[in-house]
Amino acid sequence: MQSQQSSTLLDDAVLEFAKLPGIGKKTALRLVLHLLRQSEEDVEGFSNAILNLRQNILYCKVCHNISDTEICGICSDKSRDETTICVVETIKDVMAIENTQQYRGLYHVLGGIISPMNGIGPSDLEINSLIERVNAGVIKEVIFALSTTMEGDTTCFYLFRKLASSSVKMTILARGVAVGDELEYADEVTLGRSIVNRMPLEYQK
Repeated sequence: MQSQQSSTLLDDAVLEFAKLPGIGKKTALRLVLHLLRQSEEDVEGFSNAILNLRQNILYCKVCHNISDTEICGICSDKSRDETTICVVETIKDVMAIENTQQYRGLYHVLGGIISPMNGIGPSDLEINSLIERVNAGVIKEVIFALSTTMEGDTTCFYLFRKLASSSVKMTILARGVAVGDELEYADEVTLGRSIVNRMPLEYQK
């Protein structure tokens, strides 16, 4: 005798939650069942927040960070040091560095790192806009805060060569972040010290 089939509505919701990174089907089921126990008003507020995020989120025209406006809150904050740019791979790295409370400059989100194995080249990243910001003449220091992986180091070298003709100072995080680590997984104390104790980036020009 076959067991009674589960609700198709439940199954569809579980499948959608299971598409999220790090969420397996068991966790997805637990989340869906949790939502079923909430009021219709709470669930509607949850779904509207996600839909509103997807439809209305913007990317800063200056640094490419996520924003509610054309220029993000960090770039428009006059108390920040506009002469320093911290170059990061993703938006998550901006959040990680901000949590350290050790950095008061601006950011530039590349949107990834050079990775030929994954088909990602320089033209796929926000590199031209970084060069334009440096060439504008206001920037005095560029901090490369990329993952200490082969791809991260390759990207650092590429950017170094692209900016070598400028007079801007180029630095890299101190190796408090272990080689091979993704920046987002570094603890706040280690990451904060790595920023404070950043070192000159040195390649042969």
